[in-house]
Amino acid sequence: MYDYRSRLKEHKRIIIKVGTTSLTHDNGSIDLKKIKNLAWVLTDLRNQGKEVILVSSGAIAVGAVRLGLKERPRDIVGKQAASAVGQVVLMQLYQEFFLEYNQKVAQILITKSVFDHEIKRRNARNTMEELFKLGVIPVVNENDTVAVDELNEFSDNDTLSAYVAKLVAGGLLIILSDIDGMYRGDPNLNSEAEIISTVTGVDDEIYSLAGGSATSLGTGGMITKVKAAKLVNDLGIDMVIASGDKPEDIFDIIDGENIGTLFAAV
Repeated sequence: MYDYRSRLKEHKRIIIKVGTTSLTHDNGSIDLKKIKNLAWVLTDLRNQGKEVILVSSGAIAVGAVRLGLKERPRDIVGKQAASAVGQVVLMQLYQEFFLEYNQKVAQILITKSVFDHEIKRRNARNTMEELFKLGVIPVVNENDTVAVDELNEFSDNDTLSAYVAKLVAGGLLIILSDIDGMYRGDPNLNSEAEIISTVTGVDDEIYSLAGGSATSLGTGGMITKVKAAKLVNDLGIDMVIASGDKPEDIFDIIDGENIGTLFAAV
């Protein structure tokens, strides 16, 4: 049987998507250690010659905490306001932690219309290509403050990360989440549920196994990740779902170790 994981180290252009729970503690406050470790890992990937894009969730949740709200806003205007505050906080943290490793970062806020419009799409691609040449890591998020549809479609950024991978013709998309892979059952209810190591085709069975998010901080679930896998796999891009608890696991994933669930492009 072909070892699809052995080829992951060959990919030069890697997109890393981090979910809200990969950046925060259980109480919703920012997890500085995780962000610091993430900055270290991505910088080292750049030092290895990889081209890296970070697609970051968390702006709304972080903004809600900074504003002292008791829970994540449910209405569009509340989400937009929280996101506007949270984006500043997140980018300040990314700037500070990446700077410790002398790594430059840039913020790119994007909406679905960019992917649907040829000129906008080309401009976004050209910007990212130029940032790669300059050794910069783009930090991408949806532009919540001016978008409405995206709050429903890209709110967990799984689909957005797949679109970004498509935009830049990436080789590997890694989605760091609140769960360490896809299971043949709910691991929260069944401790013996089996994790699926490799998926070589997203079919009806895989869709039927997709469930919801394990926590309330994020707004996506396994189904959005499976749809993202289908999108990128059809373009020849590999995708891995893994836990965001230890960003350093990214090294082992790229080295081909059996971590998380690999959706292999075949």
